[in-house]
Amino acid sequence: MTPDLSTDLGFLKLRNPILAASGTFGYGLEFTQFMSLAAVGGIVVKGLYYGPREGNPPPRLVETAGGLINAIGLQGVGVEAFAADVLPKLRAAEATVIANVCGADDDEYVRVIEFLDRQEGLAAYELNISCPNVRRNGLCPALRPETTRDLVARCKAASRRPIIAKLSPNVTDIAEIAAAAEAGGADAVSLINTLLSLAIDARTRRPRLANVLGGLSGPAVKPIALRMVYQAAAAVRIPVIGLGGITSGEDAAEFLIAGARAVEVGTANFVDPTATVRIARELSEFCAREGIARSADLVGTLGKGGHGTLAR
Repeated sequence: MTPDLSTDLGFLKLRNPILAASGTFGYGLEFTQFMSLAAVGGIVVKGLYYGPREGNPPPRLVETAGGLINAIGLQGVGVEAFAADVLPKLRAAEATVIANVCGADDDEYVRVIEFLDRQEGLAAYELNISCPNVRRNGLCPALRPETTRDLVARCKAASRRPIIAKLSPNVTDIAEIAAAAEAGGADAVSLINTLLSLAIDARTRRPRLANVLGGLSGPAVKPIALRMVYQAAAAVRIPVIGLGGITSGEDAAEFLIAGARAVEVGTANFVDPTATVRIARELSEFCAREGIARSADLVGTLGKGGHGTLAR
């Protein structure tokens, strides 16, 4: 029997729990030559400010042991070009689309949401309140519970669609921040965003990124991401979406066991453009091997031992 990977977030039903993470999957259209966008749970598109954005100057990417440090700076086309040129094609591809919403200030977050609310073909908004390489020294709203709660509340009040708050790992108490997002009215939280990092060229004694600091992602961050997902899931009643270093179906299963109801695949997309569909397939194979009928039966089972519902 083929395991059931269908996933219910309460506000959104997905064919499987594998999403493509924002910033690593373009606007989705770039990957149609490799896969069907309808084959994964959904895609979170590149961050959207109201207007186009150039991002940071190069160099903006550097490889490191077990990961990638980026300081792209949320380069993007802006919501008007996205709605006119990209969104109709995503609808035609039958993709489940989540817009990653950005803002230079609280007002811009609201303006982006109000514009996107007038468009069709979007399932939810992911609030990017946690990017470490836009504001100086990684400062962002998600570093404090008060700013997290207040910005989420303002965006929720402006939106006709569900709100997912994307949280930062650059905090001392992720449970407190997740609870603040829930208090602000978030329908879900996603975590983690990248870890504030520095890469140095020892020969030139200069930073390897023009922005000096960047965000670390990839397999190196997975243990931290798992810990934070586990802590956040214990602190809130809303769904948790986990991300950070997922490269295989078993990685995805670990995040579900930690308490995530769905996961986002990021850096792996740079290595393998079919990573999202491959990981969904591998998760199905893992469940079949372990005698688990539904991937949802894995959610929050850390320390409980044994198998989920046996396939028959």
